[in-house]
Amino acid sequence: MERVALPARWLGRTFFGGQRILSSYTFPPVRAVGRGAAWYRGDCHVHSVHSDGELTPEELTVQARAAGLDFIATTEHNSAASPGAWGHLAADDFLILLGEEVTTKTGHWLALGISPGEIVDWNHQVGDGLIDHCLNQVHRAGGLCVAAHPHAPYPSGDFMFSLRGFDVVEVWNGLWTSHQPWNADNEAALAEWGRSLASDIHTGSWRPAMGNSDTHVEGQIGIPHTVVFAEELSAGAVLAGIRAGRSWIAESADLDVSLVANAGGRVAGVGERLATHGRQVEVQAAVRGVPVGTVSFHTDRGKVHRASLPGDEAGVVRWGTTAGNSAFVRIEVRRPDGHVAALTNPIILN
Repeated sequence: MERVALPARWLGRTFFGGQRILSSYTFPPVRAVGRGAAWYRGDCHVHSVHSDGELTPEELTVQARAAGLDFIATTEHNSAASPGAWGHLAADDFLILLGEEVTTKTGHWLALGISPGEIVDWNHQVGDGLIDHCLNQVHRAGGLCVAAHPHAPYPSGDFMFSLRGFDVVEVWNGLWTSHQPWNADNEAALAEWGRSLASDIHTGSWRPAMGNSDTHVEGQIGIPHTVVFAEELSAGAVLAGIRAGRSWIAESADLDVSLVANAGGRVAGVGERLATHGRQVEVQAAVRGVPVGTVSFHTDRGKVHRASLPGDEAGVVRWGTTAGNSAFVRIEVRRPDGHVAALTNPIILN
């Protein structure tokens, strides 16, 4: 696919919200300055007025910052980000990734981390043999391919492709047909992904989960979003963290979750492998921002433990297992009405 060069008139600097703005010719920026290894919050499914959204890039950026996000990805339908529309909004402390929502006849998917002006063809469907070419195009650019809202309730919303070649599954998609951030479409996607983990982890081909708002209108951005551990706030590092499953999904920035497993002093977190050497494994979940609710622990044997949150500020719940009994462990945090407030990718136990 031909890449479009950015005109020289966009090479200047400007200021936005008091932050130093990166030159547009460096967009997408190599990295946001001065941000090292940390957990970063981001929404990778966002639409502006340049496709069918109602908000401008400027409005989306302001609202993303207000929602506590560190990065977003532009994912206009079947088109590249408009030249000059986003570059001036990428700042030292805010990263903007380039992407596209590819709306095929048999399901939608996200191409994240593509190059300026690059477009992935959307005119394909199950059975025509074109999907592999499109996935390879994104991978050659160093990007990720995400199966989007696999059970969206509209024509072409059901994701009918094989997941072979896709890197990530969007198990939590934001406010769409419901006023609630969690609905039956997401419940189906989560259950399907959860069932696939057992076989996929044993074959070494598991796909991480992510959550995004699919923002189109006011008040949606960041509900939900993905919290990623990255070596720095850069496109490459964020995509690497998502690809590795070093991430969890949050309903909002008011929530904080940690999940660690300890076996004889060896410790691993979300998306990592823990060599247990046959020792007992203590798994600890800490939840802030959900004072009343439950934590459930899931392995290749399904949901194996459920506990009420203690209600104190720490919100710590512990559970024990072994690698012989559990190939992996992940958690879901639910509110009293059963809606998910947060969920993690797995820790893999060897």
